[in-house]
Amino acid sequence: MLNRRQTLKSTAAGFGYLAFSGLTSIAAEREAAVSKNPLAPKPSHFPAHAKRVIFLCMQGGPSHVDTFDYKPLLARDHGKEGKYGGRLLKSPFEFNQHGDSGLWISDLFPHVAEHADDLCLIRSMQCDQPVHTGAMTQMHTGTAQFIRPSLGAWTLYGLGSENESLPGFISLSPPPSSERNFGSSFLPAIYGGTKVGRSGGRGMQFGGNNSQETVPDIRSTRLTKLQQRKQLDFIQSLNRGKLKRDDHAPGIEGVIESYELAFRMQDEMPEMMDLSGESDRTLSMYGVNNPATANFGKQCLLARRFAEAGVRFIEVTHGNWDQHVRLTADHGERAEGCDQPIAALLQDLKQRDMLKDTLVVWGGEFGRTPAAQNGDGRNHNNKGYATWMAGGGVKGGFSYGNTDEHGYEAVEKTCHIHDWHATILHLMGLDHERLTYRYAGRDFRLTDVHGNVAKEIIA
Repeated sequence: MLNRRQTLKSTAAGFGYLAFSGLTSIAAEREAAVSKNPLAPKPSHFPAHAKRVIFLCMQGGPSHVDTFDYKPLLARDHGKEGKYGGRLLKSPFEFNQHGDSGLWISDLFPHVAEHADDLCLIRSMQCDQPVHTGAMTQMHTGTAQFIRPSLGAWTLYGLGSENESLPGFISLSPPPSSERNFGSSFLPAIYGGTKVGRSGGRGMQFGGNNSQETVPDIRSTRLTKLQQRKQLDFIQSLNRGKLKRDDHAPGIEGVIESYELAFRMQDEMPEMMDLSGESDRTLSMYGVNNPATANFGKQCLLARRFAEAGVRFIEVTHGNWDQHVRLTADHGERAEGCDQPIAALLQDLKQRDMLKDTLVVWGGEFGRTPAAQNGDGRNHNNKGYATWMAGGGVKGGFSYGNTDEHGYEAVEKTCHIHDWHATILHLMGLDHERLTYRYAGRDFRLTDVHGNVAKEIIA
């Protein structure tokens, strides 16, 4: 018979074991999913607002004071000496209030402005790098100093994919030499982004209205599917033998998994990228038949198709927004190329009841200075700029944070890039402090030792 001391001791331990089992059950479930298929859906840390992300990456740094950060005092003080030298330059574009929310948006984006009540403007962004390469790398990976996994790779690692025959992370027409921005780094290679389309966002060779011949066919012309399977099984047996002999061979693991995914992709990928089945109305809505919007329109339409098919993270690149001169003309041209397709994407997702659980993110690596450069141009500005989100659990028709009266730097509710990452992961049901991967003797995470969730923007 147990005495009172023994009873209390065993009961207390039991409570501890109960708590421990609760903490480990999710981890065990995640581990089981990974061991079976590294891309299989995994449980989130807590209920998610969004199931997937579409990141509209504006390469080159669009000017916040000419797009989504209205600064009336910049117009008042046009031509005066700027805070850090140079002459203040008023925006050549008109700003107006839109929607029931009254968000201020410039006339560069008349189509996007029609969706003002879906937008959550973040007008207090900051990052650490004033140069393109560093800022772009930090925007994607959290750091500019080391090669780290990208935001998309972390998202796929944390949640898996909902379609085993497609990559879980797709980068549409990324810029040249940008592999680290959609790479997996030390995460298993299967979580890296799959590049689709030509670099630089130009010359998309798929998905025309009557361009069946331009849809890439990755199926073998020499072997039947059964023959391919037999050939692949033999190659995989060699790879697994190598893996068994080596204690740690993430490269071999990545090859095994990528070969299997590629085998499955050859049936589904060509069909996914063939836009010939889309209605004329849809193609027109995205601007596919207009030379000015056709390229980015195809990419946005493909993003919707991939999202609908269960791809977890889709990135679409547009640029170049780096206007040190000719800002009026070139910002106008860049906006014309993406405004209608972005609005169509938002409308299409909403019509399909997908916007509520699809997080659409728009932004560049930094903003631009209020002071003029080379007459009609602006320099880089990493101290204050704007991005926006829509759907996926954020407040629509909402403005968060602020820059100073001229737009030089964030002064209210500052949202550093680490906070931005933490917030995106949170909306996906992932705790940025718990989403870690052990490498080289330490636990790494996207936000390193930083990051706070911008809870005010969450609906």
